[in-house]
Amino acid sequence: MPSLKALRKRIATVRSTQQITKAMKMVAAAKLRRAQEAAERARPYAAKLSEMFAAVAAGVEPEAHPLLARRPEQRIDLLVLTSDRGLCGGYNANLLRFAAGLVRQRAAAETAIVVVGRKGLEYYRRRSARVVAHRQGILTTGPAAMAAELAQEVTRRFVAEETDAVHLVYTRFRSALSQEPTSVPLLPVAAPATDAPAVDYIFEPERPALLARLLPRYVEALITQALLEAVASEQGARMTAMDNATRNAGEMMDSLTLSMNRARQATITKELMEIVSGAEALKG
Repeated sequence: MPSLKALRKRIATVRSTQQITKAMKMVAAAKLRRAQEAAERARPYAAKLSEMFAAVAAGVEPEAHPLLARRPEQRIDLLVLTSDRGLCGGYNANLLRFAAGLVRQRAAAETAIVVVGRKGLEYYRRRSARVVAHRQGILTTGPAAMAAELAQEVTRRFVAEETDAVHLVYTRFRSALSQEPTSVPLLPVAAPATDAPAVDYIFEPERPALLARLLPRYVEALITQALLEAVASEQGARMTAMDNATRNAGEMMDSLTLSMNRARQATITKELMEIVSGAEALKG
């Protein structure tokens, strides 16, 4: 059994760790609230932009714009949104496992990776994957600015026919306890499915000119929405992980305190027995 000194030192260490995890949980909860609000505010804009794009793209031939061109998917880019920091439970592991499953499903195609986040970059470098572009600072860079850079990179590669398709892989935020890895096709741009009846709009400027301006903005909007969802998911996963760590630290402290009390009681009992034995020896 460990000594009383070792147990007291261990309890103090666990208590210090618990204070850190509790503080990190509170910080993550505050950031989660802001990130969740930002993601929810962006959803109506993305939905309306999708509706507008569906109306403009209705009846347009794929040859009308390079971003609509469909080719056999022999080369595929995955745009994977991970985090820069850890301590967020299985957030990155689940997403990267999901992305690896997508790669296995398209084993016949040549896959290249565009990755956001230090954790994803380290993961793909360890596996010698082909990383054609990477970005960091998902929590410190504005989503719109980062989305513009990413959209420019993936559209450049698609227009130059360096890739035949681009898929966006990110974690969709559902709640602080639930985040779902998700994949959506990004390029070639496909008109979103809608149940609304078709409406014959009169466009000004003409449909091709409007489509040329709308397509890059639509791609940026999809990436921006995914970045906002990823940030909210990361903070939710971190808050949950730190809450579990705080609870586990409390349980460990209880167990160590019980062991310390038992050790102290055993020491006291031993000393009493020695005193009684000594007294009996003197009487004899």
